[in-house]
Amino acid sequence: MTQTPTQQQSQPPQARAHVVVPAKHPMVTVLGSRDALLRVIENAFPTVDIHVRGNEISAVGDAAEVALVQRLFDEMMLVLRTGQPMTEDAVERSIAMLRSNGAGTGEDAETPAQVLTQNILSNRGRTIRPKTLNQKRYVDAIDKHTIVFGIGPAGTGKTYLAMAKAVQALQSKQVNRIILTRPAVEAGERLGFLPGTLYEKIDPYLRPLYDALHDMIDPDSIPRLMAAGTIEVAPLAYMRGRTLNDAFIILDEAQNTSAEQMKMFLTRLGFDSKIVITGDITQIDLPGGTKSGLRQVQDILMDVDDVHFSRLTSTDVVRHKLVGRIVDAYERYDSAQDARDETPGGRGSTGRPKRK
Repeated sequence: MTQTPTQQQSQPPQARAHVVVPAKHPMVTVLGSRDALLRVIENAFPTVDIHVRGNEISAVGDAAEVALVQRLFDEMMLVLRTGQPMTEDAVERSIAMLRSNGAGTGEDAETPAQVLTQNILSNRGRTIRPKTLNQKRYVDAIDKHTIVFGIGPAGTGKTYLAMAKAVQALQSKQVNRIILTRPAVEAGERLGFLPGTLYEKIDPYLRPLYDALHDMIDPDSIPRLMAAGTIEVAPLAYMRGRTLNDAFIILDEAQNTSAEQMKMFLTRLGFDSKIVITGDITQIDLPGGTKSGLRQVQDILMDVDDVHFSRLTSTDVVRHKLVGRIVDAYERYDSAQDARDETPGGRGSTGRPKRK
């Protein structure tokens, strides 16, 4: 692909980019069925005129935007070269990565193609991989560090990707077992009123972990692995007094741990083990007056070696697009409320309770 600058009077610097799609890539793989991918690109770059003729694509417009279009098609070609198809979502995420500061620039920077082609786990014809730059950095951090915190809003894949890494570690014999745990924050209030045994009472809290497991492991083998202790799913209270060696341990919903529970859990770490802790500090369900262990631990362990904090945002939400907008709307609302509470004459202690 070549780019030649052109000039027009009284207009921003203009440029032209030219792409030749190799014959081995049918144009439908680049443009999408009924030009769906092309429409995504045109909507993202309204100041650029994009034209297609045969296996050639040209783009004319603002020089900076044309340069991004050129890089976008280059990245798409790299992804297609691996045999992985491009989707509308993948194109949108590639554009977001290219627009973000520093994405794909510099020797060590990650490019959209690197992010979108990094396979973590394949099962039953389905491949689990990161979809955003922050998700890739989170996955890479799990490889590099013993304790990793994945902090972000709902739908950012922080638990799902951690579980994929756990299954990958088990299958490659890096660890001998997987331990999945969550706090049952209502154990003292409502569980006692639920019917059934203790395991049946806590099952609703652990069900999301089981659901993710079924996506990654043959469901028929899960009961056998659990009976053998290779996979353990248990409430956080069951971790007390144990030393967890040769294990990949995931603590989910960590925003609902108390400070004491967080310290207890972290000190369970044994030899040849790895811990991933996930949570969303905007969704704390602890009773009033209880400080979130996830909030506190960020101040305590921020500078400790081999402990890493990965932060995901609404741009990393991989559920319905509306989820990201909802997260952003709540963040704006909370910021406005906090600012109002802190101004003289604000509601202060008589208004809504401060978030823990």
